[in-house]
Amino acid sequence: MPILLCSCIFLVFFAYFGYPLSLYLLSLLHGRGVEKGDITPRVTFIITAFNEEKRVREKLENTVALDYPALLLQVIVASDGSTDRTNDIVREFEGRGVRLVEVKNRGGKENAQREAVAVAQGEILVFSDVATMIEAGALRRMMANFADASVGCVSSVDRVLGRDGKPCGEGAYVRYEMWLRELEGRVNSLVGLSGSFFAARKEVCRDFSPDMQSDFRTLLNSMRLGLRGVSDPEVIGLYQDVADTSREFDRKVRTVLRGLTVFFRNLEFLNPFRYGLFAYQFCCHKLLRWLVPFFLAASLLINAALAPVSGLYLFLFLAQAGFYVCALAGWRSPSLARSLAVKLPLYFATVNLAIAVAWLRYLRGNRLVMWTPSQR
Repeated sequence: MPILLCSCIFLVFFAYFGYPLSLYLLSLLHGRGVEKGDITPRVTFIITAFNEEKRVREKLENTVALDYPALLLQVIVASDGSTDRTNDIVREFEGRGVRLVEVKNRGGKENAQREAVAVAQGEILVFSDVATMIEAGALRRMMANFADASVGCVSSVDRVLGRDGKPCGEGAYVRYEMWLRELEGRVNSLVGLSGSFFAARKEVCRDFSPDMQSDFRTLLNSMRLGLRGVSDPEVIGLYQDVADTSREFDRKVRTVLRGLTVFFRNLEFLNPFRYGLFAYQFCCHKLLRWLVPFFLAASLLINAALAPVSGLYLFLFLAQAGFYVCALAGWRSPSLARSLAVKLPLYFATVNLAIAVAWLRYLRGNRLVMWTPSQR
C-alpha cells in the first residue's frame, strides 16, 4: 500500500510538473524554433455559430477590422442550424466580405466547420469562436509562422478574464496550459490547439467528423503529414469566463469526452518508432493527464487506510483532505471562491471531476455530437 500511495502521488505530480520539467530539460539539448517571415497568404477565416444573435455582430466587427489585405481574406460564418436572428445579422455584413454558410440541420460544430471548409478558398484556414476577440494585428502575426515549411498549424494563446476583468481560477489554469504549450513547441510540437482560435494549412484540414474535436484532430493530421503544431505568444485570443458555472462544468465534460474519442481512434501516435518524441508527448499530455482523477481517488483512499500507521501518513491525509475542503468551500460559497487560495483548488477539483465524468460517459458508449456555445 505505501508503494501504491507513492506511485499515485508521483504520477499526479509528474502529469502536471514532471512532464513540463522533462520538456524544459529537453529544450536545453534540442531546441526547435520557428522561422517566421513576412508573408500574406490567402486566408479563409471561419467562424462557427449557433444562436449567437447577442454576440455575432461584435465578433464580425472585430473580424472585418483585422489588419490584413481585404483581397486576401475570405470570412465565412458557418451557422449550425441557428433559429434566432444570427443568420440575418450575418447577412448584414455581406457587403463587407462576409459569407454565410447556412447549415439547415444542426449537426455539431465540426460538421459546420466541414461545410465551411468545402467552400473555403484560402491556402490557410483560420477557425474561431464567436466569443473570442482578436487583436487587429494578430492575423498577420499568426501567418508569419507559416513561412516555416515544417509548420502545419498554429495555435493562439488563450487569455481568460473574470467578470471583474481580473484573472479567474480558469485563467490561472489556462496560463499553465499556455506555458506547457510553449515548452512543447520549443522542443517539438504542440499536442493540442486552442479550439477558440487556431489556423492550419488547408491540406491539413480534412476528415472533420461531428464527434471528433477539430482542433485536436487537425494537430494529429499535421503530425501524420510530417508537419508540426506551434503556439505563438504574440497571437492572443481573449475571452471571459462563463456566466454559468454549471454549464462550464458540462463544457469541460464535453471537451474531455470528445478528446477521449479522438485519442482512442488515433492510438498509432503512441508508437515512438514512428512518431518519436511526439509519442511521449501524446501519452503524457493526454492519457496521463486524463488518468489523474483515478490517481487522486486512489491516493486519498489508500492514505486514509494508512493514516493510523504513522504521523507522516496522517499529515499527508490531512493535507489532501484540506485541499478538497478548500475546493468544497469555494463551491458552496462564491465569496470564498474569489480568494486565490480557494479558487485554484476549486478549479483543479472541478477539472478532474469533469474528466472522471467524461470517462464514465465514454465507457458507456456516449459519443457527443451536438455542441452548444458557453455563455460568457
